[in-house]
Amino acid sequence: MKLVILDRDGVINRDSATFIKNPNEWIPIPGSLEAIALLNQHGYRVAVATNQSGIARGYFDMAILNAIHDKMHKALAQVGGRIDAVFYCPHAADDHCDCRKPNTGMIEEIGQRFNVDLSKVPAVGDALRDLQAFAKAGCQPYLVRTGKGEETYQSAALPAGTLVVTDLEAAVQLILAGDK
Repeated sequence: MKLVILDRDGVINRDSATFIKNPNEWIPIPGSLEAIALLNQHGYRVAVATNQSGIARGYFDMAILNAIHDKMHKALAQVGGRIDAVFYCPHAADDHCDCRKPNTGMIEEIGQRFNVDLSKVPAVGDALRDLQAFAKAGCQPYLVRTGKGEETYQSAALPAGTLVVTDLEAAVQLILAGDK
């Protein structure tokens, strides 16, 4: 099975320094939904791995998070795409959980659930913590320059082997080119 792991905010949809707190604030990045649909058309399953500390901070609850993800799923369906699973960490950084990126718990759980060798999995993020989690779990990290990506590119030492692309659409083109 072919699998791609995506961060959510800053990769699929626009990011916000004040969190995405309701469905109206979830706005897809141009081309991202079509890129996911293209992955699906080429036989890829898609999993999302997203830190959602807004829950722990009380900015939104599970019903709101579910409504945001429902909007994402419906928007994808309109362009012929789908996300097979959404994994999220509801904890704040000071909770010291294993699932919050840059820790690998959430990524490893995705590997177990899909029964895949993570060393063969491309993983796309916009923040250093995404890339660190992906690399530590054995995935091939891709940095998009959307969301926090440009800032991450300019200010951080990226994990070895990180591929840098403009956006999710460009990442998908590289992933598909590697299939040939």
